[in-house]
Amino acid sequence: MISLRKRGKFYHADLMNGKVHVIRGSLGTRNQDAARRLTHRLESALAEGPLSALWVELERAVPSSTFKRFADFAGVTTPQFPSWADLHTAFNVFLEQRIAIGRLTRSTCDRYKATLRDFGKFLAHEQVCLLKDIGKPIVERFKVWRVQQILKKKFARGATGLVLDAAILHRIFSFALENEMLLKNPVRMEGRPGENPQGGAEPFTAAELAKLRTAAADDLLAFLMLRWTGLRGGDAVKLTWAEVHFDRKEIERLTQKRRKKVILPLHTELLFALDVEYQTRTPKPGDPVLLNPATTTPMKRPRLYQRMLALGKRAGVPNAHPHRFRDTLAVDMLTRGASPYDVAKMLGDSIDTIEKHYTPFVKELRERVRNILETGRGLEELAKASADATPIGPPKPN
Repeated sequence: MISLRKRGKFYHADLMNGKVHVIRGSLGTRNQDAARRLTHRLESALAEGPLSALWVELERAVPSSTFKRFADFAGVTTPQFPSWADLHTAFNVFLEQRIAIGRLTRSTCDRYKATLRDFGKFLAHEQVCLLKDIGKPIVERFKVWRVQQILKKKFARGATGLVLDAAILHRIFSFALENEMLLKNPVRMEGRPGENPQGGAEPFTAAELAKLRTAAADDLLAFLMLRWTGLRGGDAVKLTWAEVHFDRKEIERLTQKRRKKVILPLHTELLFALDVEYQTRTPKPGDPVLLNPATTTPMKRPRLYQRMLALGKRAGVPNAHPHRFRDTLAVDMLTRGASPYDVAKMLGDSIDTIEKHYTPFVKELRERVRNILETGRGLEELAKASADATPIGPPKPN
């Protein structure tokens, strides 16, 4: 039986055999309730024997000298704590399994692996290898280090990618918790990836679209694809001819990010450009629609990004990245009278996303509300009309 006593400022645990002290040791706490909980866990670990999972927890909860005395008494071998390398390997297997069952895309997997690689590089610099040694201070130092690394890059965008890195790390350590490799998640989120209350949609103006169209040249098909479909860059470069239905004048695709099926009516301008491209190349159904200009190699997402920025530079339109075309189509549809539901179905997004990121940037919608407020009968007018219609005094006899 283990008895609890206070010696000086801290509580101690005494393992008794009758009236004889077998083991004594400080619990390292001044709180009586905490000391009682530790005592109970020590008793349970001794009762369960040297293979009890509680020894791993106790090694971190009580002073090392106390743990060694009780562990040696129970015949516990040195616990083998999981390392970052163990978690890295296990999480990679988990990612591949998610891809195999269709719950994760390869591009998302690659982004997870990039964060795994960067965090592992930082841990090596800090000379930390065991998961039990990765606490909040370590993670917060990583965030500072990661921001510095991002800002060295050409397109740093204010190191906004840190939000996604933190979210990925939080998921990785949640996986460790689920597999009993950790007792607590050390990662604090930095907001939800993609959310920026100071930003939002960045649609092109009509004048900017005209400039881009004039300067498009070899990038005309890519420009029209992005302009009239609103596809994300990853979906645009992976679009195949099998997904282009000339008979129905539609594009049908399962989006990479949200795994939503979208059916996009082909605008006349895009339909004509696709028909010309098809007649020129006579491609197979599985061939990609977008190729690198003057080659037969499929266009990749980074290349599409670079070409759109270069197109913007030629046209005098700054920051003409592919996602701005998605913003443009959404705002254009809302301006023309489409509902958030229509836009959500077209883009494969949620209605909440459309309302949050696009509707606040449509001037025509705000003007429509202004006209309703100016011309409609509001609460005050209705109340006044009701008061004027109410008779005063008792009703007159017939």
